[in-house]
Amino acid sequence: MLRRLAPAATAVALLLTGCTTPGPGPDAPARNSAPVTDPAEDDLLKTAQLTLVTRCLARQGLALPTRTHSTEDPRLQSALFGTGPSELSLTLPTGATVTAHTDGCLADALHTLYGDQRRWFHAQVTVNNLRALAADRMKTDPAHRAAMARWTDCAATRPRGTLPDRVPPAVADRCAVQSGLMDVRARLEPAELARVRAERRDQLTTYQQLRTRALRRASALTGAQPAITIQPKGTEGT
Repeated sequence: MLRRLAPAATAVALLLTGCTTPGPGPDAPARNSAPVTDPAEDDLLKTAQLTLVTRCLARQGLALPTRTHSTEDPRLQSALFGTGPSELSLTLPTGATVTAHTDGCLADALHTLYGDQRRWFHAQVTVNNLRALAADRMKTDPAHRAAMARWTDCAATRPRGTLPDRVPPAVADRCAVQSGLMDVRARLEPAELARVRAERRDQLTTYQQLRTRALRRASALTGAQPAITIQPKGTEGT
């Protein structure tokens, strides 16, 4: 879980932390691998989450820090993010492990909106990492392995002053084009992504159902009237 207090909007946006964010590299999935959703609905959920978190903290005599002032008050951190070991954990097929707390005001906001935090946690983490799983599976393809080898040779030439274990984003992107890796991934990803989506259809359905429920609760909480239109990505997304 996030352990440094962020500005209010950022803190609420990071309700599920611990997700692996791939850095520049040959197999990093598309930067936006979350399902396609209406921005207005996303804003509604964030507003509702912020409202719930603020109320939860107020009951404890606490408040979120402002954008211009941040504190590492242990009491505030515990109230916001929970304490002790993470109660929720999910290890993805790629090997990455995502964790979350079931206590704290952020967890309380999730429970209020989605009804079942555990189900939402598993569904959201699974859905948001489908593209990473597809990218991991592509590694076994001979064409992908050959392109990877060319990418590695290309990336071995780094600008002066670059750390030996870091590939700058510009270099990673340039080598992905020059090695042909970008074209290989573009050819392989749609079919692989379709397979992982089919294998996890139940979690995709759960994700849609719980998000729809959360939007209705957020609407009641804020007085907004969202048009609930959730569209998980097809061949162009997760």
